[in-house]
Amino acid sequence: MSTENKILVHEKIIVKITGLGSSGEGVGKVDGFTVFAHGALPGETVEVELERVKKSYASGHVTAIVEASPDRVEPLCPVYEECGGCQLQHLSYAGQLKAKEQQVRDAMLRIGHLEAVKVMPIIGEEDPWYYRNKMQFPVATEAGTLEIGCYAAATHRVVGVEACRIQKQRNNDIIAAVRRWMEQYEVPAYDEKTGKGVVRHIMGRVGVNTGEVMAVIITTGYDLPHNKELIKMLRDAVPGLKSVVQNINKKQTNIVMGNKTRLLYGKAAIKDRLGTLKFNISPQSFFQVNSAQAEKLYNKAVEFAALSGSETVVDCYCGTGTISLYLAKHAQKVYGIELIAPAIEDARGNAEANRCANAEFILGDAAVKMQELTEQGVRPDVVLLDPPRAGCEEKVLAAIAQVKPSRIVYVSCNPASLARDLAYLEQNGYQAVTAQPVDMFPMTHHVECVVLMSRVGK
Repeated sequence: MSTENKILVHEKIIVKITGLGSSGEGVGKVDGFTVFAHGALPGETVEVELERVKKSYASGHVTAIVEASPDRVEPLCPVYEECGGCQLQHLSYAGQLKAKEQQVRDAMLRIGHLEAVKVMPIIGEEDPWYYRNKMQFPVATEAGTLEIGCYAAATHRVVGVEACRIQKQRNNDIIAAVRRWMEQYEVPAYDEKTGKGVVRHIMGRVGVNTGEVMAVIITTGYDLPHNKELIKMLRDAVPGLKSVVQNINKKQTNIVMGNKTRLLYGKAAIKDRLGTLKFNISPQSFFQVNSAQAEKLYNKAVEFAALSGSETVVDCYCGTGTISLYLAKHAQKVYGIELIAPAIEDARGNAEANRCANAEFILGDAAVKMQELTEQGVRPDVVLLDPPRAGCEEKVLAAIAQVKPSRIVYVSCNPASLARDLAYLEQNGYQAVTAQPVDMFPMTHHVECVVLMSRVGK
């Protein structure tokens, strides 16, 4: 279908869906013209009302299902259609795993042109519900009603959630207690338009393997009325509560947390474990939200690194040092590099807590620090990459190619940027050998993947 066909916004068309897009929407073609259909599944024939028409594609939402997929199921969440937190509850879990594995395969071929890489069957979750150890829910008053939940897709309208089905129950307990407190004591929610109100967001963090729980109240200012009553209500409602923290964010911004925190009750950090390692988790610490799947992912990274105990490893986006410390148990020396100062502080603390004297953490740009390590005589045998969703900066990839490690282990939450970066490395002396998808985020369109690359030639 060419643009001369003049298909229009609000027009309804019939589309055969052949796959899922990167945001969980169905994808099909009509006379060669790509159509994205929100709510559609692979194998389905659907009627789509177009909401956007561009030169090369159109998008819209499903208004009727002509032929349903056998993998279509009834979503369990009562607000699924409104909430933007999950995208795939209408797809069976087996269907989700199949689609996510295919997403990785497609990215390898279409974006990276990596025909030789072996994509392994995806590692799924034993129980795809109630897995998130961290929640971060906005608070608002919608049509006179207090709402705590998730933003509706592509909006800042808060959809109230009584009990989120992908959150640990203790996080749902926190929501319920804060809601009762705000209603009982008439504590006003933040209004994005006016900047007025008190409570902006609620965060819950659960130590899955320790049972310790933290509640964080993000507010517009230092004054938090009836905070003693809040603490009592949280303690009564949340088993394992060890910490209540107030975070202050005075800025009218989309950024959730501010720079100032104060401890209202208990400890400033909770503890959790991954494998044999223990970690302190503060309000702003990075920690994988799915503990069970994180262990599987990290174990696969260790397997790909193939460490015998004599190797030097550089972790270029080390964060709080979780994967670095996993690798340190099997290596002679691990250097972790990270741009964010608080993350490096956490990493050093985690190394000390786990008695990993062979793990050193460096604050700075990975490309620069990699060169400095080389000048100091450090020759990494393995480089680990776990960058943000946008992938690696080219200068980091170039620095890695220059130091020529034997193996690269790349952990990614975005198959598209992963495939792009792998293609660059393949042009600079490496070959992608094995890709292992891991489902870290059931019911959503996100998929994690760890890839082994080996150096070829000299």
